[in-house]
Amino acid sequence: MPATSPVKVSAETDQLLTEASHFLARSKKDIVDAAVRDYVDANRAAINAGVRASLERLDGSRAALVSEVTGLSREQLDELGGVPE
Repeated sequence: MPATSPVKVSAETDQLLTEASHFLARSKKDIVDAAVRDYVDANRAAINAGVRASLERLDGSRAALVSEVTGLSREQLDELGGVPE
């Protein structure tokens, strides 16, 4: 079953999407699906590098996970009271 996920775009992008949909005789959904797939394929190396870097920062501790998810350093977490293990 396909997932449904609302996506907000600017009015200008919506207009481009509407025109493309009309003149290509495709649904907006099909055009967005193809565009996202193409974008991810074109940027796969950068995405994979980001995933690898994120995994390298995880050491199995709860603090490492909270740090990675929030973007706060371990020092910042400690200043805020730390993370119980």
